[in-house]
Amino acid sequence: MKAYVLITGAAGGLGKAFAVECASRGMDLFITDIYEPSLRRLATGLHNTYGVDILFRTCDLSDAEDRERFVGEIRRMDIAFSGLINVAGLDFEGSFIKNTPQRFRTILRVNIESTVELTHEILALKDRARPFRVINVSSLASFYPMPYKAVYAASKRFVLDFSMALRQELKKSGDTVTALCPAGLPTTNEIIDSVNSQGFLGMLTTANIGGVAKKTVDMAVKGKAVVIPGAFNRFLFVLSRIFPASFLAMYIKRRWEKTYKRMARTNITGESLVKSPIKV
Repeated sequence: MKAYVLITGAAGGLGKAFAVECASRGMDLFITDIYEPSLRRLATGLHNTYGVDILFRTCDLSDAEDRERFVGEIRRMDIAFSGLINVAGLDFEGSFIKNTPQRFRTILRVNIESTVELTHEILALKDRARPFRVINVSSLASFYPMPYKAVYAASKRFVLDFSMALRQELKKSGDTVTALCPAGLPTTNEIIDSVNSQGFLGMLTTANIGGVAKKTVDMAVKGKAVVIPGAFNRFLFVLSRIFPASFLAMYIKRRWEKTYKRMARTNITGESLVKSPIKV
C-alpha cells in the first residue's frame, strides 16, 4: 500500500522546494495550497519528472470549515501517510497598532490552528509499517521577542514548543518531529525586498531554499529535533540564549526602525508590508 507525504503551502517557494526534494527521493506526495492552477502545474511537473504519484487538493487553511472539508476528503480517499510537512504560514509585518484583528486571526489560524489540526488528523492516518516523519516550519524568529513581527514571532514560538513536546510523545512509536527554524528565505518579492533593505546582515541570514529543503529532509530522516540553516543563524541562536529578552527586543526594534527608514528612501514603505501578507 502506498503511503504519502502531505505538504501544505506546496505552491509557495519553500513548499515547492520540499515537494521537489521529496519527489526526487521517490516519495509519493499529497500537496495542498489555496491556488488550484498552481497545484495542478506542480503535480503534473513532479509526476512527469520523477514518476512518483502526486495527489492534490486545494484548501484555505485560514478557514476552519475548509480545513474540515479537506480532512473529510482525505479520510474518504482511504489512504495512508508516511509524513507531514507543515510549510504553510504567513505574516503581516509592521506596527501592531496599524495592523488589524482580522490579520492577527489569519496569522493564528494558519500558523497555529492548521498546524495543530492537520498534525492530529494525518497522524491518525499514518502507515503503521514505517516511521512517521513530521516537519514543522517554525522560524529563527521563534527564539526572539520581535517588535513589528510580534504576533508572527509568537506564533512561530508556539510551533517550536509544540514540535518539541509532540516529539517526546511520539518517541515510543518510533515517529519523529523536526522543527525547521530558518531566517530569511527568498520565496516572494516582498521577502526579497525586506531582506535587501536589511543590508549585509540580511544577506548573511538568508539561505537558499533548495538547500534548506534538502538539509531538513536529511535531518528529519535522522530524527533531528531542530534545524537552523546557516552558521551565522546558529550563532544568532546562541546569542538568544546569552542576552536577556528585554535587550534583544530593544535591539530588534531599532533594527526594524532603521530598515523601514531605508525602505522608505527606496520607495518601499513599511505600510506596504502591513497591507500584504508575507507567505513562506
